[in-house]
Amino acid sequence: MKKKFNSSYLTFVSFTIIVTLLIYSCKPMVKPPTRENAMERISSWSYPDFIDDMTYKDLEQGIIQSLTYLNKVPADRQFIFGEDQYDAEHMIKSLQHFLDYIQTRPSFQNLKEFIRSNYRIYRSVGRNGKGEVLYTGYYEPLLNGSLVRSEQYRYPIYTRPRDLITIDLSLFNEKFKGEKIIARYTDQTVVPYYDRSEIEADGVLEDKAEVLAWAEDPVDVFFLQIQGSGKVRLENGDVFNVHYQTTNGRPYRSIGKLLIDEEKISATDMSMQKIREYLHHHPNEIDTVLNYNPSYVFFKIEPNGPLGNINVKLTAGRSIALDRRIFPSAALAFIETEKPLIDDAGKIHSWQRFSRFALNQDTGGAIRGPGRADLFWGNGSYAEIAAGHLKHTGKLYFLVLKSTS
Repeated sequence: MKKKFNSSYLTFVSFTIIVTLLIYSCKPMVKPPTRENAMERISSWSYPDFIDDMTYKDLEQGIIQSLTYLNKVPADRQFIFGEDQYDAEHMIKSLQHFLDYIQTRPSFQNLKEFIRSNYRIYRSVGRNGKGEVLYTGYYEPLLNGSLVRSEQYRYPIYTRPRDLITIDLSLFNEKFKGEKIIARYTDQTVVPYYDRSEIEADGVLEDKAEVLAWAEDPVDVFFLQIQGSGKVRLENGDVFNVHYQTTNGRPYRSIGKLLIDEEKISATDMSMQKIREYLHHHPNEIDTVLNYNPSYVFFKIEPNGPLGNINVKLTAGRSIALDRRIFPSAALAFIETEKPLIDDAGKIHSWQRFSRFALNQDTGGAIRGPGRADLFWGNGSYAEIAAGHLKHTGKLYFLVLKSTS
């Protein structure tokens, strides 16, 4: 049955167009990085050594996950590698050929020769045009929680609110393809969705969103939102996965930068662990610090998590999050950066350079531009330490099978 247009609907559309024009007319005229200039093809004499510090088994798992994604997209979908582009069919051939070869368990020298003969290599231009990429890390946290609110468990992990709407801006103008805004519709008006402070302090979601679980600590919930997925352990010992569903559409602001700017933690000492330590000793500042970041994440239960933004299961140490606007999803990458070495007490005693193959399977609100990458470390104590402290530079390469045409 056809629906008649009413005044409320016309008001909604008119206001949306106005909001769209205002949003884009106020943006500074700064040329953003594009898929075409985010990476450059390099000659064989510039290839890295392709030494990998992990097992082939882990790499196989990661590649299979990327193939799962690629086999679901149209065969003619284009994937951009600098000035070159390849369709999904070619991407599948590229990954499958690589997978078939590593299943023979070649030496690194033979692998390097195999790559040199069969693959083109692209390098990210980085944040300075010279290939420098800042690496950070993320992991899958474990929170203690309850299905029932109590004095001990009183901090909610929310699902997507019923009044949250997503507006596809491309429906109004093709130049906004891929752009969207998140909002709510109230009194025949589209307005930004509630920010963190309104959600946490004012309880505006009590009748608008379901609660998946109640957590012990608001800082735990905050960092769960930063990581994007995690596990909740209930009082009876049961554990379930929660996974990113959507956000409130507000911009991400770093509380780490806030604490550095206010000289409460030095830039040298900054880490997730240092933030936790500071808030533990200054509980009266928790609300102020956390609410500095207006962005808020909503979750869903995911039986087979954690999942990346291409909806495949992440592989610890092999999955990376990049800017999805400029880097090809599911692509095979090679990364070079540093990892922490820890002692028996769980303290970092030094950092070691490492390199390995990885897959572009995720993205993140703070991961923007060709000079940022986020490495998924998995779960457990080492993963938490590595993810919380990694802020080292390195290189980022991509591999794709040479074209026969």
